[in-house]
Amino acid sequence: MDAVIRIADTAEDMEQVHRVRREVFIVEQQIPEDEEWDDLDPLCVHMLAAGPGGEALGTGRLIHGEPARKQSGRDGVVLLGRLAVLPAARGTGLGVALVRALEQAGVEQGAQEMELHAQVTAIGFYERLGYTAHGPEYLDGGLPHRTMTRPLTD
Repeated sequence: MDAVIRIADTAEDMEQVHRVRREVFIVEQQIPEDEEWDDLDPLCVHMLAAGPGGEALGTGRLIHGEPARKQSGRDGVVLLGRLAVLPAARGTGLGVALVRALEQAGVEQGAQEMELHAQVTAIGFYERLGYTAHGPEYLDGGLPHRTMTRPLTD
């Protein structure tokens, strides 16, 4: 798929990020709205994938620094979250490209490992990208998840 992936760094970019997340998580997956939006958003690096006409197709965020350490309990870890690709762009490789862009942003933050909390239905996708699941299933937003990690350094 022809898409440009870049850091969302303007108010307009963030409106597009929120539109994609609203459509995928709140409308499609019926995650409660008050669980989708959190205080971490302003602290994160957000990626936006846009098509040739500039239309938003996908997004993801990277939690880094102290918020990542608090959530993971470990130093050198960044957290990938809120990965969302609109239905029309699924199966095109856009999700893979977004994950790789977020991993690169993690490396640029000095991280040695990426952690994510995958919906159980997405575990196979992340395993194909080198992630390993750890621990039991748990509910997040009413959906079963598992924690997954991947080293970012050789």
